[in-house]
Amino acid sequence: MTLITTRFTDRSTADDVVAGIDLTGRRAVVTGASSGIGVETARSLARAGAEVVVAVRNTAAGDRTAADITASTGSTAVRVAYLDLVDRASVAAFAAAWEGPLHLLVANAGIMATPLTRTPEGWESQFATNHLGHLGLAVGLHDALAAAGDARVVSLSSVGHHASPVVFDDLMFEHREYEPWAGYGQAKTANVLFAVEATRHWAADGIVANAVMPGGIMTGLQKHVGQDVLDSWQRAQDSGKVRFKSVQEGAATTLVAAVAPEFAGVGGRYLEDCQEAPVSTEGRTGVRPYALDPESAERLWDVSLALLQR
Repeated sequence: MTLITTRFTDRSTADDVVAGIDLTGRRAVVTGASSGIGVETARSLARAGAEVVVAVRNTAAGDRTAADITASTGSTAVRVAYLDLVDRASVAAFAAAWEGPLHLLVANAGIMATPLTRTPEGWESQFATNHLGHLGLAVGLHDALAAAGDARVVSLSSVGHHASPVVFDDLMFEHREYEPWAGYGQAKTANVLFAVEATRHWAADGIVANAVMPGGIMTGLQKHVGQDVLDSWQRAQDSGKVRFKSVQEGAATTLVAAVAPEFAGVGGRYLEDCQEAPVSTEGRTGVRPYALDPESAERLWDVSLALLQR
């Protein structure tokens, strides 16, 4: 299968991607859009004319973000809605309140390498927030996405998925020792598998999903990362081994999956640096084979829905 490429690069910005694209009449939901690359994702969508819903737990921060986006773009079609991804009632209420078609769902919110915490159901928090909450939201919004006729879902993954496949025998770290990066890796692999299976289930309804690796960006996402790790990352950048992106650059790959014509009607792919990434079994780039495995994707979908419906 030939990889899909675009004219954009690792240095392109979200605004570069939407330049010349008219999203007037298109409606988008961006979760976690009150900080980090979510803000710039929402800003660029609004700049291109989309109606954007900033879906966040902290609505005061969301209000500040919406006001800033309006001031910088002139768009008044930005609103804020409450959403707590680890609260099934909140996810259900958000979906139930939605009216009309939805053209774009950006599953951007997430947590990284957190200490072990559990939801009231006993679910490990990274898996619950990064995967289960977004799956429940997408399922709840399915009819709205189908009504759009050509909807796209963008699932934010990470190079962190290299750290772990989905461990079906112990999803919630009930029997193995919890390690924050293993929990993050499993959740980020789940984000890719979701895109694979959502496309398989919903492409006939006019809905496709892709996963993206935004790149290394220093945002509030790293608040649980130890200082020794942060220092090592900084040394790697200082030596030229890695390059951290700006938040606008970090949002660019999301926007490629969201609006680039090359990905119209295309799903189940993993993108990085604004291109479809190759399958790789080593190194820091590419997508691991287990993250695209169709059997694992189907199994995760079934297991996850069973959890959400308990």
